[in-house]
Amino acid sequence: MVRIYIEAHLYPTEEPEKVRRAIKTFYNGKIAEREAPGYVVLYGESSDLSSIKPLYEAIRVSQIIAAVRSYLYRRKRGNRVEILLHKQAAYMGKISLIDNERESPLGAIRIIIEADDIKSIIDWLAPSL
Repeated sequence: MVRIYIEAHLYPTEEPEKVRRAIKTFYNGKIAEREAPGYVVLYGESSDLSSIKPLYEAIRVSQIIAAVRSYLYRRKRGNRVEILLHKQAAYMGKISLIDNERESPLGAIRIIIEADDIKSIIDWLAPSL
């Protein structure tokens, strides 16, 4: 079983389509929205690994497999891993992994992957070279 959750906050100063585009850089599933105090949350949920195929491909195109593997193992907690991506870099089509939300001025794109065998998901995303 795999569960993928992605979200990004949309602040009043941001254009919704730009934030959607940033999310779509790494996720090809449906994006919904819900209201939160002071912002809107754009999010998607999937149980299909193909929904993060754009992330998989970006890791390879950027030739950062080893760095991503190290990042994922560092952020693995039990049967889940949390990935934070710089929102503005994502909008430009680039992958930029960050360690906390403050590294992205307008907030991060958060991807949470939960799986019975999270190690196999990490190995798929960023195999050992």
